[in-house]
Amino acid sequence: MATIASGALVTLEELLPSSPHFKHGISLRVTGKLQDYDVETAIAVIVDRNASLKVDTQHLNLNLRIGSIIQFIGELLLEPDHEAVLKARVGRNIDGMDLNLYRQSLQLLRDFQAGR
Repeated sequence: MATIASGALVTLEELLPSSPHFKHGISLRVTGKLQDYDVETAIAVIVDRNASLKVDTQHLNLNLRIGSIIQFIGELLLEPDHEAVLKARVGRNIDGMDLNLYRQSLQLLRDFQAGR
């Protein structure tokens, strides 16, 4: 039986071509505010600070509202022009979450894991 990776926690700002997480097929967990959603293609665009990411939501049964904070887990697909699209297998609305506090807790988790 095949195992499915849990999804590495990354911020959208960290998802750059120079990042170790910018690899085709890698499992990621990303969070951002829903900026755009195309119902016909099932492509969502999430943003956080100055970064954005396209998310393929075709396999999700999720009510998406522009402006909501959404967290996705899925696999990163790199297109020939080096544009990244996350093929989501899980999505959830996390409206009400303080994204600044989330980023701080993510940094504390990384610091803790680095010290072990």
